[in-house]
Amino acid sequence: MIGGAFLCIYREFSVILKPFRNKKTMKYIYLFIPFLLVQSIFAQSKLPVIKATSKSVAINDGGYLDKNAWSLSPGIRPDVFTADRTRKTKWVTFYTDIDSIRVKVKPGTKYNFVVLLNGKDSCYTQIASAIPPETPLTGAIAANDTIPFTLTAFNAICVKTVINNTDTLNLHFDISSFDFHLTRDAILKKTKLLSNQPDAFAGKANPDYNKLNKVFRLQMGNAVWTHPEVLPTKITADDMDGRFGPNLFEGKSVEIDYDKNLLIIHSKLPKVLKGYVRSKIGFTHSYAYITGAFEIENKKYFGDFSMDTGSALAIILDSAWVSRQQFPTNLKLIKTSALRDPRGVKYETKLVLSPLLKLNNFDLTNIPTLILSNKNPAGFEINFLGNDLLKRFNMILDFKNDYIYLKPNKLMSLKYRQNS
Repeated sequence: MIGGAFLCIYREFSVILKPFRNKKTMKYIYLFIPFLLVQSIFAQSKLPVIKATSKSVAINDGGYLDKNAWSLSPGIRPDVFTADRTRKTKWVTFYTDIDSIRVKVKPGTKYNFVVLLNGKDSCYTQIASAIPPETPLTGAIAANDTIPFTLTAFNAICVKTVINNTDTLNLHFDISSFDFHLTRDAILKKTKLLSNQPDAFAGKANPDYNKLNKVFRLQMGNAVWTHPEVLPTKITADDMDGRFGPNLFEGKSVEIDYDKNLLIIHSKLPKVLKGYVRSKIGFTHSYAYITGAFEIENKKYFGDFSMDTGSALAIILDSAWVSRQQFPTNLKLIKTSALRDPRGVKYETKLVLSPLLKLNNFDLTNIPTLILSNKNPAGFEINFLGNDLLKRFNMILDFKNDYIYLKPNKLMSLKYRQNS
């Protein structure tokens, strides 16, 4: 529908401006077309309008209320809010200081509306599903992208990445992350993304990391992204220049083969799955998780575990989950310590030895397990499996049907890093 509207607009202006065609004229036509496309999206039907006198917006996303979720931006058309990932239909509600709008979100859908700020500024806003509309595969043969990686001493899946054909960085694949993120230090020292800020590039001024040069090409292995969004970050795995998340492969299957040190991105789920055991992937706040169970003194403790392949640890337990489950307090203590996150917040931790965890019917024994005593920094209750544990399985993450396939690999018998 939008494509058809765009084609009609283009043809109309081609006919009108035909007598005036020259390089200078056509330059302005091409600049004008994207503006017309955005306008046509919002002009096809009369959009709902809600009012606001403050830029701050609260959002209830499928039952989770965030009072500081959104800030209105009149200059962005449209300003897109991507709802948390789910394949279920849910309601998303925007609350301004004086008004609200409630939208039903299904996989693949988008909903446009306008927030009128202070009676004069129109904020064109879109609520979009994290799952894009399905598109039919072209050709009968499934296409695969192969991305080599190395496993670092800190258990990070390190991928050599080339940006804009010139800058080479090491990014790690983190299942509990999103999009492409580069550390500020790597941006400053290893890329030309600050060349539009000569003083900052020369170290004479503080960089503005919100005004980077555009990334027009990013390559990992034989996989290429054109014009991807790349964001600055302060958080990444040890010795890495940044990270990338699985949402970049939505609708595909991601195979992590630790035996061959390969990430293989399949457009279709592989047919040969011998030795793999399947279980369902769940999602909370768009974080993928799987369910496992500790078995301690003939009692089972079931929990949901986000998969943090950026962590050098084996298991991290949420303090609220530990309390609610009445998780044993008499496990063998390895050590206690205090950690600080990048914001300087201090977290007291206790490292214990868990005798048995069942994951996809596989038994993992004597696992060093970090127990948080503070509130989970994620902001909601979830446990984590780090890559000191996950690296022991070759896995296939099916992001079309939301299943995970696990198969023990050559690393299964290695000592855990914190037990060595």
